[in-house]
Amino acid sequence: MRIEITPGPLAPEPFLQHVRRDASGAVAIFLGVVRDNSHGRRVLSLEYDAYPEMAERKLREVAAEAVARWPINEVAIAHRTGRLEIGETSLLVAVSSPHRQEAFAACQHIVNRIKEIVPIWKKEVWEGGEAWVEGDPVGER
Repeated sequence: MRIEITPGPLAPEPFLQHVRRDASGAVAIFLGVVRDNSHGRRVLSLEYDAYPEMAERKLREVAAEAVARWPINEVAIAHRTGRLEIGETSLLVAVSSPHRQEAFAACQHIVNRIKEIVPIWKKEVWEGGEAWVEGDPVGER
């Protein structure tokens, strides 16, 4: 299991290599990317803050939930902190499994649980203001 909270950029390839296994027929990866809009406002950047020790512990808990629920061979999760520009990756989740359905399900579960329980906070900076925001409820678009 690879878990990281980092201020540095997230490159997918090292995480993909970490989860690849000969027994895995599927590798699912999710990249959460900073978009240029939110709730009708033009977003200029995001800022993430975290309590790293607790966030890492909670990320391990989330990964362990997925491993207990699906036949997962390996999991990697990384989340950025600090200021992120439009287009940068804020969250990376990679999961390997013998079959695609389990890999997709586990990856989605991990992303949803991160938003629910991991102590990472997001501030949106938009034209004319900024605010710390709650994570979007699971399934909200």
